[in-house]
Amino acid sequence: MEFAELRKAIEKIEVVDSHAHNIVPLDSSFAFINSLSEATGHALSFAPHSLAFKRNLREIAELHGTESSLDAVEQYRRSSGLQAISSKCFKAAGISAILIDDGLKLDKKHDIPWHKNFVPFVGRILRIERLAEEILDQEMPAGSTWTLDAFTETFLKSLRSLPHLITQLPVANEIVGLKSIAAYRCGLEINPYVTWEEAEIGLSEVLKSGKPVRITNKSFIDHIFTRSLEVALQFDLPLQIHTGFGDKDLDLRLANPLHLRNLLEDKRFSGCRMVLLHASYPFSREASYLASVYAQVYVDFGLAIPKLSVHGMISLVKELLELAPLKKVMFSTDGHATPETYYLGAKRAREVVFAVLRDACIDGDLSIAEAIEASKDIFAQNAIQLYKINLSGTLFDSKASESPSYMIGSNVPEHSVSFVRIIWVDASGQHRCRVVPKKHFDNVVRKNGVGLTFASMAMTSYVDGPADETNLTATGEIRLMPDLLTRRQIPWKKQEEIVLADMHLKPGEAWEYCPREALRRVSKVLKDEFNLVMNAGFENEFYLLKRLEREGNEEWVPIDSKPYCSSSGFDAISTLFQEIIAALNSLNIAVEQMHAEAGKGQFEMALGHTACTYAADNLIFMREVVRAVANKHGLLATFVPKYALDDIGSGSHVHLSLWQNGQNVFLASDASTQHGMSKIGEEFMAGVLNHLPSILAFTAPIPNSYDRIQPNTWSGAYQCWGKENREAPLRTACPPGIPDGFVSNFEIKSFDGCANPHLGLAVIIAAGIDGLRRHLHLPEPIDANPATLEGKLARLPASLSESLEALQNNNVLREMIGEKLFVAIKGVRKAEIEYYSKNKEAYKQLIHRY
Repeated sequence: MEFAELRKAIEKIEVVDSHAHNIVPLDSSFAFINSLSEATGHALSFAPHSLAFKRNLREIAELHGTESSLDAVEQYRRSSGLQAISSKCFKAAGISAILIDDGLKLDKKHDIPWHKNFVPFVGRILRIERLAEEILDQEMPAGSTWTLDAFTETFLKSLRSLPHLITQLPVANEIVGLKSIAAYRCGLEINPYVTWEEAEIGLSEVLKSGKPVRITNKSFIDHIFTRSLEVALQFDLPLQIHTGFGDKDLDLRLANPLHLRNLLEDKRFSGCRMVLLHASYPFSREASYLASVYAQVYVDFGLAIPKLSVHGMISLVKELLELAPLKKVMFSTDGHATPETYYLGAKRAREVVFAVLRDACIDGDLSIAEAIEASKDIFAQNAIQLYKINLSGTLFDSKASESPSYMIGSNVPEHSVSFVRIIWVDASGQHRCRVVPKKHFDNVVRKNGVGLTFASMAMTSYVDGPADETNLTATGEIRLMPDLLTRRQIPWKKQEEIVLADMHLKPGEAWEYCPREALRRVSKVLKDEFNLVMNAGFENEFYLLKRLEREGNEEWVPIDSKPYCSSSGFDAISTLFQEIIAALNSLNIAVEQMHAEAGKGQFEMALGHTACTYAADNLIFMREVVRAVANKHGLLATFVPKYALDDIGSGSHVHLSLWQNGQNVFLASDASTQHGMSKIGEEFMAGVLNHLPSILAFTAPIPNSYDRIQPNTWSGAYQCWGKENREAPLRTACPPGIPDGFVSNFEIKSFDGCANPHLGLAVIIAAGIDGLRRHLHLPEPIDANPATLEGKLARLPASLSESLEALQNNNVLREMIGEKLFVAIKGVRKAEIEYYSKNKEAYKQLIHRY
């Protein structure tokens, strides 16, 4: 077989170094010899006699053009200077991006921005134990002692990039992952169910040891690790875990990744991606096994390459590939202190991976083409996708590269202007954006925001101006602050980015009208009072319309007239859906299913459930994706509740559940309950049912919404609930996998595509909290069509006017949402009522706004 093509492809890859550490200046106390060995003390004197040391020193000497001796290399380094050496090493290494764990203590180490002189992209890996130690090294106010409550609050705020104590902490979007060195401190047998009392005792023992703090207590580390996993899961950050060998400070017996099994089996964290560093050497086969059976486990072979012998490195990578999927194996150098370590890691990794993939081809495991694709995944693509790295240039030469998994439209010239779209959703549920050049965004906007008029939260669905009686006018300005944790590359515009925004009076001070802040505020009440988190998952219905011209007039008509769940209906549009799903996947938004709906040209897409704040964000991204991809195909996608008065309406049904300490507590604990739900679940749902007429002013926010909410349309027109009753506005659900007689969530059908998702979920939580506080009970479920029980059931508001009337008298929602936002919502809704009552055909223009 001919392997020149494989070798050439590997040599040309601009690699992503997904785990490394800071470089130090030449006058650092860190000796050059220490970068070539894990040995310390007297053992270091034997290091030059190892195979790896001899080979690595020789290759460094060849790079610098010196004799192969420590003295000669060190003399060259002193005479050349660090800047020149670094430039040479990084250029020779062919590195396009490095992810730096700056938690390693190194004398005079350079900060992260310094490394940007040599590679296009530098991201930060935040070491959680180091962050915890820095927090505990700070003094508490008035000389008080750290408590677990105070520490945990500060620790979580720091992880979430809120105002923090650690002034060196970078802005959020530079942090691409977290890291734990629990293996060094107490071993990898993490207890994710460590009790608060155990962690409190552990913290006390840590503090007794004095400062500077070094955390070694297992219970306290378990607490830090578990809290970090929760944040990693919320913000979709990978967690790197040191496994396998290191310096003698580590008990190798406790660094076997198999100790992580209890953690990996914990369903709370099954969605949190974990990277086993250093190939877990000498437990590489164990790491390979874990990556093969746990979807969330990835492996990284840095440090082992180049610290082992050539035979050892090749054997190690072969062991990793015995079971681990090629899409889950990643390269890193574990470069630290000296730029030469980066060079050695990259150089030797290319040689080792070539040898391993060549042998796989010879053995018949891979074809040449498959080996080339595998090399690109291992050296770059796996890390780019896992850590969401945004590289403006291309990583591979065009001849060797295959097409990316998702591409829409024509290629954009490499040097064209890049933009960032800053998205917000107003009180009438419309998506709006400001667009700024990427350079200006990075230099100014990310920290200071952009100006926006107060009137932005008083606009209606029919005019871009403030409604009366909202108390918001053209006087006054807020700051639209990008939430950097939501910053994403736009899948359909590769050189643009999108980010969701909060509304602040000034940076750091939330505006009381901000929808995202409103949802956070009520979610905090739910968490603080009841230790509950509400999860949400949306089922989104929309129409796909095509443009026609009739007698010189533009018309938008459905793309087909296929029936509900039609296979041929979906087949005709499957290419478009493949692009939509690829785009959503690139944004890390899970899609559970989709199908043709009952309306002409109508489709439904169900998203996976997650914590409600992220579910609302995901819904916004999903609407953006569907509309953009449809537009690329010359179609118009609309989420309007009643696009055509003579056809089926479109909803945005939402499934809700309650979670406590990672467990779904909406579900009954045993079969003794009457309705298959817990007492907490019933009280929460009873609160929602009780306030449903008022809630509709948020979840069905325009007059057209009530053309949809009619009897016999599966939209929920009566104030009732039912078990798997799709005519009820609240439906308890027993999806596949849930035992008979139990319910895992409930669905609200009276939620549509014109609703601001953050405001809609905020009032739902507020209503649920009222149910929990007053211990409300549900009435008996309705198992028939509510329309057949006329006179026995209350009709939900048949118009926005009726819903607004209910809202005006609802002091519970007024208090929970806040008086000013409450007044603004009422003003916008009143304006909608007045306009559409006078302009009966105006609803037809809504397809261009929703």
